[in-house]
Amino acid sequence: MVKNMVYEIALLDTEILFLLQEQVRNEYLTPVFKLITHSGDMGIIWIISAIVLSIYKKTRTIGILAFMAMLLYALIGSGFLKNIVQRTRPFDALDGLSLLTGRPSGYSFPSGHTGIAFAAAGIYLRYLPLKYGIGAMILAVLMGFSRLYLGAHYPSDVIIAAFIGSVSALLIIKLSRYINEKTKFKYNKVT
Repeated sequence: MVKNMVYEIALLDTEILFLLQEQVRNEYLTPVFKLITHSGDMGIIWIISAIVLSIYKKTRTIGILAFMAMLLYALIGSGFLKNIVQRTRPFDALDGLSLLTGRPSGYSFPSGHTGIAFAAAGIYLRYLPLKYGIGAMILAVLMGFSRLYLGAHYPSDVIIAAFIGSVSALLIIKLSRYINEKTKFKYNKVT
């Protein structure tokens, strides 16, 4: 049963990637998704946003929580799962699938770009004003889609990374609440 499910997921992954390549890719979207994906290289846009938030006293805790969520994802996703699963990148495994960006290093599962994005965006959605949190979440979704569009990851790599990144953010939010309850330090949402 598990073997059949894995086979079905792999088949669906492949079909989606070829559908994107054949039906969605075009000369107008490609530069946009390259820009989005490269803004997430090594988590740079998310790290910079957390640094900026950490500079200001009013948002310092949000920046620190975002760093913690990204670190938790990096340990689980990039540090542990990538090395356990060791999934080959789709452009190396699927004949006829072209990669539209620089050749990524490392294994495919889970997507580091996506996981880091959802970890940070989850924190921002909880603690920043709604328009900024939603904006961060939209960018995280676009980041994940860019990895598919460019041929760097399978859909299941992106979906699982989004889930783990979101869970990382939720765990850090829970930890923050626990610390708030056990100490005199209180931190609330920025308005």
